Amino acid sequence: QVQLVESGGGLVQPGGSLRLSCAASGSIFSFNVMGWYRQAPGKERELVASITRRDTTHYADSVKGRFTISKDNAKNTVYLQMNSLKPEDTAVYYCNAELILADLRLRVEDYWGKGTLVTVSS
Repeated sequence: QVQLVESGGGLVQPGGSLRLSCAASGSIFSFNVMGWYRQAPGKERELVASITRRDTTHYADSVKGRFTISKDNAKNTVYLQMNSLKPEDTAVYYCNAELILADLRLRVEDYWGKGTLVTVSS
């Protein structure tokens, strides 16, 4: 069974840092793109950052210069280093991945993690 498992959320003071991890497990050949979305209470889910297998990155304007996305291809894992956190970064952060499955057809499917809560508060 293919799944995405997130870790690293928690409570942090404004100006602090957190590192989120998302590991894809199961019968996976590789991935095309992995990324992080977030959803704050009463707001729509939004893309925070993404990275392709070939290292093309994209960031939301609100996190540029503060967040860094990286990956480990061998582990099918993506990381989100979040620095200079602000109260407005408080949200549930979801991992998303377009995975290439290890089956005869190398099917490509989209997966979501269950989410990890990040709370930025003093």
